[in-house]
Amino acid sequence: MRDAPEAEEPPRLLLVVGVSGSGKSTVGRLLAERLGWTYRDADAFHPEANRAKMAAGHALTDADRAPWLAAIARWMDEAIAAGRNAVVTCSALKRAYRDSLRTGRPGVLLVYLHGSPELLRSRLAGRHGHFFPSALLRSQLADLEEPMPDEHPLVVEVDQPPEAVVTGVLSLMGPRSGARSRPDGPDAAGAVPADAGGGGAVAPDPSGESWRLSHGKQHAVVVQLGAALREYAVNGRPVLDGFSAGATVTGGRGQLLVPWPNRVGDGRYTFGGRSLQLPLTEVERNNAIHGLLRWTLWKLLARTGDAVTVGTTLCPQPGYPFLLDVRVEYRLGPDGLGTAVHATNVGTAPAPYGVGQHPYVTVGTELVDSAVLTVPARYVLRTDARGLPTGREPVDGTPYDLRAGRALGGLRLDTAFTGLDRRPDGWAVVRLAHPDGTRGVAVRLGEGTRCVQVYTGDTLGDADRRRRGVAVEPMSCPPDAFRSGTDLTVLPPGGSHVLRWGLSPWGYA
Repeated sequence: MRDAPEAEEPPRLLLVVGVSGSGKSTVGRLLAERLGWTYRDADAFHPEANRAKMAAGHALTDADRAPWLAAIARWMDEAIAAGRNAVVTCSALKRAYRDSLRTGRPGVLLVYLHGSPELLRSRLAGRHGHFFPSALLRSQLADLEEPMPDEHPLVVEVDQPPEAVVTGVLSLMGPRSGARSRPDGPDAAGAVPADAGGGGAVAPDPSGESWRLSHGKQHAVVVQLGAALREYAVNGRPVLDGFSAGATVTGGRGQLLVPWPNRVGDGRYTFGGRSLQLPLTEVERNNAIHGLLRWTLWKLLARTGDAVTVGTTLCPQPGYPFLLDVRVEYRLGPDGLGTAVHATNVGTAPAPYGVGQHPYVTVGTELVDSAVLTVPARYVLRTDARGLPTGREPVDGTPYDLRAGRALGGLRLDTAFTGLDRRPDGWAVVRLAHPDGTRGVAVRLGEGTRCVQVYTGDTLGDADRRRRGVAVEPMSCPPDAFRSGTDLTVLPPGGSHVLRWGLSPWGYA
């Protein structure tokens, strides 16, 4: 695996499918608008006989649908032959229908709009003047064969505004979309989260539902509780010292840290002329630690076989009277696991903001003592007994100078590093390598990452988990930023922030 991303072949045509009431027409039009592509609704291809039959309350047969599908396929071929990128919507309930529209057309990407039967019924009940009566929904659901993983669908939940559905699709398409930019805001994906239902989810456990991602020999698991990253493995070898299904989350493993990472001393800070008091969640040190969303059940917004987007709303509460919409996308690709955490201030006043994440990286050693750690940082933050910064010092000549890489030995770290040296592409890379040098993991720190906390787990409550992995925590600001203001982000109303980081293992084939 490489550190630099590899471009994917962009699709030439989007086939948006789903049962009646899923919002295909609206979403298709908006997608075409955002992409600058041609749009066509498959309803326009129905012969009058089909329309009359459905209006009379009779379901179409395969024989009825055959000329309709053939007409859609001809239009798709004309668009492709003319070099026009296009979006076409079609119920395409059965696998055979979708195959007839995609076979021989490699540039066609499938988008499946998923909604619960209850939601679809309620939408159709409120729709008037359409030839498709709501009573036929039952027949469509009976015919429906949901897209399978080998069809490589982009699956997006539809119980959110159409703009959010579109943003979810474009997010899953990633750089392949080439979409016209639009700032994140109240209508962006994650602004009104979707229910965490649908295919791909498994039964709830102490961390809620979970979603498995796969790409080649890689797999990852994301859980509903705190949108935490539970597992990441390559070729069956763990890259993370995570937690198992049915287990509770301890030590912050894989958790997202919003709206601040690390600690706020005494939980008390001043912002906008107000003195605010956060709950003290590290009681023994009299600190507020790791934000407010770790124990919140996030909701599924969009998913494919190799990517998932989940979101939640952080509502005003004691100590943090601000309103944020937050979403995170996890995506597996040829370069490993990529993560992007987006936050938008949907309130009416500026909001202080910081973000981080807490993965524990492993290279398969029993303890991390023999592992080789490289941290491309010029400064270390000295801290007091409560873990709060007391000053910044150069790493030169100290045990914290890990720029050249060395075995950890007995070095105990719960330490923030700043002054990250970045490559020409803008990424800073922390590396943990096996002592024999045959394999390792690059933790890529990208946009929005201003410092990194490294923790060797010496103070974990479960003694058996101590020094089993190294927590490499990308952070947008250092500890206690709510009080010091150092690198603190202030989100104006409507303003957004993104934190990007990733994991690129090597030697795991």
